[in-house]
Amino acid sequence: MTANVASLFSVENKRVVVTGALGGIGSAIARLFLEAGAKLILADREHSFRETPPGTVYIPADFSAEGGADALIQHIQNAPVDIVIHTAGIEGHVGSMDDCAEADWLRTMRINLLSAQLLSAAAVKGMQQRGDGRLIYVGSIAGKRGTSALGLYSVTKAGLSQLARNYAVQQGKYGITANCICPGLIDTPLSKHLQADAAFMTKRMQQTPLNRLGSTDEIAATALYLASAAGGFTTGQDIVVDGGTLISDC
Repeated sequence: MTANVASLFSVENKRVVVTGALGGIGSAIARLFLEAGAKLILADREHSFRETPPGTVYIPADFSAEGGADALIQHIQNAPVDIVIHTAGIEGHVGSMDDCAEADWLRTMRINLLSAQLLSAAAVKGMQQRGDGRLIYVGSIAGKRGTSALGLYSVTKAGLSQLARNYAVQQGKYGITANCICPGLIDTPLSKHLQADAAFMTKRMQQTPLNRLGSTDEIAATALYLASAAGGFTTGQDIVVDGGTLISDC
């Protein structure tokens, strides 16, 4: 029997971890997956959400501090999850990489990349036992090309792409997929300072065939595809969602 749309894109009753859940992309993912019937475990560095939907677990996690995610990791180990979606991240140092202090490196690497590895390692054991699971990282097109100002950020985002490939190879035999979503310029609070730069926006729109910013819902929908049965044969991939910026010759 041919699968229908509802079953292909269902995450009903799936236990889903979303990190950076108060951020623009993270909150959009949380809203969409909640509407799709998922059981959410939301993590962010804030102490509480203003509104936590019934049945949703919130666990504070400060990925910048050693041991700051221990409570979240312990929760995952005690109550295995089906899907991990890692959106937590910071822009980090802006400017030449020569000017980066060691503390800048360590903080950006810990929040953007190491935290994804720690959560994945905690989650895969339960996924292996069930023979199914999804690891989804939110990277960036910055990790796929050189950048003059966001060196640390781009290195960590490139690392997420490689993390997805490594986990795809190592965990595929257990039915676990791993992928990285690479957004372009998305309308989020994090990008507001870029949107306010008229010269930057003019150049970026010239480089982007669709000539607009992306929406957080478009990233959330991509995550839903990867998390559902529809994305079951997609693994180890960078899914670029950038309005065509990377392929443009402008």
